[in-house]
Amino acid sequence: MKTEILKLLEKDCRLTAGQIASMLGASENEVVNAIAECEADGLIIGYMAQVDWDKAGSEAVTALIEVKVTPQRGDGYERIAERIYQYEEVESTYLMSGAYDLCVIISGRTLKEVAAFVSSRLSTIDGVSGTATHFILKKYKEKHLVFEKMPEQQERMVFF
Repeated sequence: MKTEILKLLEKDCRLTAGQIASMLGASENEVVNAIAECEADGLIIGYMAQVDWDKAGSEAVTALIEVKVTPQRGDGYERIAERIYQYEEVESTYLMSGAYDLCVIISGRTLKEVAAFVSSRLSTIDGVSGTATHFILKKYKEKHLVFEKMPEQQERMVFF
């Protein structure tokens, strides 16, 4: 039941315990207790709304930064990743397989602000051997949520 509760909350964290209980055929008390256990065990680490900042009129720039790292003895990538995710600008940090080691998602007010972060903070960290920055131009879908649906194409009638 916990897995189903987690899936429902991940999709919509505004669901009440009563709504979840009716969806799963459980009692509200069972759901409340299961959620409390998930929070205590660290399975649920937070609740948040997904916001379309473009529609809200926010002038922000989001970038995906590929980071090459030299793993540190005894700590591997952990210490460097922890140092990176401590920065306020950093939204997400992932260990990756492939051509680079870490993927870092950051936001800033301008392209210059993001560039300054990469050149003065990120690239100067011991163990960081290279970066490649990609600016996100438009978000279509994130965390299973579509930002703006494309207008449906109407089929045109063919006249002969």
